[in-house]
Amino acid sequence: MAIGDYYEVLGVARAASDAEIKKAYRKLAQQWHPDVNAEAEAAIRFKAINEAYQVLSDPERRQRYDLFGTVGAEAGPGAAYGGFADIFDAFFGAAAAGTGRRGRPAAGSDLRYDLRITFEEAILGTVKEVEFPVLAPCETCGGNGAQPGTQPITCPQCNGRGEIRGVRQTMLGQMINVTTCPRCKGDGRIVETPCETCRGEGRVERKRTLQVTIPPGIDEGHQIRLSNEGEAGPRGGPAGSLYVAVHVTPHPSLKREGTELFYEASVGLAQAALGTTISVPTVDGEEPVEVKSGTQPGTEIRLRGKGVPHLRRPGQRGDLHVIVDVAVPHRLTKTQREALEAYAKASGEPVSDAGLLDRVRDKLA
Repeated sequence: MAIGDYYEVLGVARAASDAEIKKAYRKLAQQWHPDVNAEAEAAIRFKAINEAYQVLSDPERRQRYDLFGTVGAEAGPGAAYGGFADIFDAFFGAAAAGTGRRGRPAAGSDLRYDLRITFEEAILGTVKEVEFPVLAPCETCGGNGAQPGTQPITCPQCNGRGEIRGVRQTMLGQMINVTTCPRCKGDGRIVETPCETCRGEGRVERKRTLQVTIPPGIDEGHQIRLSNEGEAGPRGGPAGSLYVAVHVTPHPSLKREGTELFYEASVGLAQAALGTTISVPTVDGEEPVEVKSGTQPGTEIRLRGKGVPHLRRPGQRGDLHVIVDVAVPHRLTKTQREALEAYAKASGEPVSDAGLLDRVRDKLA
């Protein structure tokens, strides 16, 4: 995989110490891991970060990279020239060098499955069964693409390497150009008698059913990566990964912010003034909550441990915040108004005569 300069990928200077490289890698890996990053490019960035770290964290491979801009076959397709082993191999052959790259079947594609779960399932965790179409190894040929009784043969054009190498002279010295073999497409083998079932592809489409474990605390947009559960590679190539993208149905009254839950509880004037007990919905069921006398609008009542579990800290869980809203009635009955007016008079609170029209209407009724 051609990813550009490894130092730029990790965001470190070329003179960076091993500790600085490790610190940068850990920070970027946490940021771009596909399991926690829903961006479309997260998987690609994560692979690039891993590739850069594997090279720069190894003293020998880092030295070769600093000298030649690559680490040889490990740099992947698109490398303009290789290290000492590649140059030696170009002149004397893979057998002499002992480090030649053999052709490898291409890997299968990654797959994405969109899974919708309830709000409670996201908080508490669950197990879901998913079914999806996938290219799986052909049972007739065992995945190698050859008709039963026959076997793939070594590609005569690249001698099984899967690539064609050419040497050219430049002002900087001899450079090696590496391209994928056009005959075997990088496999290193060709199928002379294709399997009739898969037509030499080594895979056929099937329905697959999997049990997916949803961890407690997962959120909208999170992805769960299942290695080797994607499409099988052609002619025995390794399988890709399955990414399960999670979508959470919103709760009618609970709101989530990270590991914290919020609920707006509406109480009456008398309840706020005199105190009461209300029932609050939680993901574990209804919870009785005491509203103390004299509670003011906007008062927060915290229910510890009734929020969302921490994904990365098992056993820890956020809180549920109950925000009290004191409801003021739009219309009052005659009895309610008289009671409030008596209260206002007893407490010395001046009130307007905005209710005069209502009193006239009540007398005429």
